[in-house]
Amino acid sequence: MLVLLLFMNKIQSQEAHLHTIAFYNLENLFDPEDNPKTIDGDYTPAGRLGWNEELLNQKIDHLASVISEIGKKETHKAPLLLGVAEVENIRVLKKLIANKNLSKQDYGIIHFDSPDARGIDVALLYQKRFFIPSSVKKYPLLLYDGKTNRRRYTRDQLVVSGWLEEEEIHVLVNHWPSRRGGQRRSESSRMAAGKLQRKIIDSLQRLQADAKIISMGDFNDNPNNNSLKLLSKQSSYYEKKISKPLFNPMEYMQKMGLGSLAYRDRWFLFDQILISKNWLTKEGAFFLNTKIYNPDYLKNPKGKYKGYPFRNQITGNSLKGYSDHFPVYMVIAKVVN
Repeated sequence: MLVLLLFMNKIQSQEAHLHTIAFYNLENLFDPEDNPKTIDGDYTPAGRLGWNEELLNQKIDHLASVISEIGKKETHKAPLLLGVAEVENIRVLKKLIANKNLSKQDYGIIHFDSPDARGIDVALLYQKRFFIPSSVKKYPLLLYDGKTNRRRYTRDQLVVSGWLEEEEIHVLVNHWPSRRGGQRRSESSRMAAGKLQRKIIDSLQRLQADAKIISMGDFNDNPNNNSLKLLSKQSSYYEKKISKPLFNPMEYMQKMGLGSLAYRDRWFLFDQILISKNWLTKEGAFFLNTKIYNPDYLKNPKGKYKGYPFRNQITGNSLKGYSDHFPVYMVIAKVVN
C-alpha cells in the first residue's frame, strides 16, 4: 500500500499506464489428437481420461475466464504479458486467445515445440497494442541419465526481447524439471536449469549492462532453494563485473507461508516472477508489487483437498476446476509525460 501511495504522489498530474505481467501453469492443456512422438495417450478419446474436443473447449472456457481476471482489480484489464506452461501445441493456444473472454485483447503468441517427452511446452502471450517482439529464441536444457548417458528430454527455456511502450525489455519463460523421484534426487536437474537461465541472463547483461529482465515460470523449486539462488544471490558463479543478480519479490511470500500449489498438506511457491533490479528505479516502466491470484473460485471447495488449487476433475463429458497451480502476477507502472 505504501508503494502505491508513493507512486500516486509521484504522478499527481501525469498519466500512468498500469499493466499486469503474469505467469500461469495451465495444467495439461492438451488437444485430443494422439501425437505418436510424445506421451499424450491419456489425453485422447481412447485414453484413460477420455479426453475429447468438448472437454478441451470447457477447459479453454475456464482458463480464459481466469486469465481475463488476473490483475484486473489493479489495472482494469487482462495481462499485458502472460507466460504459460503445460501447453501441448500452437493449436490449443490459438483456441485460448480466440475465446470470447480474451479475443478483444488481440493477443499474439510466441511458442516453440520443445522436445519434452510428454509434448508440453512454454509460451508467451502478449497484447499487440502494448508490446512489439523484436527477438525470439529458445534454449534447450541438455540433461543426461547418469547410468545410461542417454539424453532426458525436457522443456526449452524461452527468451523474448521486445518493446514495451518504446522501452526494451527481455522476458524469459521457464518450466524447470519436476521433483519426480524426490527433491534431492532430482535437484541436479533444476540446478542445471538454473545454470542455463543464469547464462542466458549473463549474455543479456553482457550485451546491455542495464538490460531490463523478467524471469518467470514454474521452477519446481521454492525461492530459498539452491537453483533459484543462482538467479537471485551474488555468488562465485557470477562474473561479478558483468552479472547482476535478479530481485525475487516472491521471497517474502514464502516466508509468510503462501504458495501457488499444495501437496500433502504443504504449500509450495514454485510459480515465481523475478526481475532485474532496474525495475525498482522508477525509471521507465517500473515494478509496483507482486501477488498470487487465488480467489475462492480457484480453490477446491470441499473434501480432502479443500482450499488447494481447484485442479481439473472430469465426470463423463463434464469438466470442473481450472489448474493445480494458482497464477502469479506483478503490476508495473509506466508514467507517460
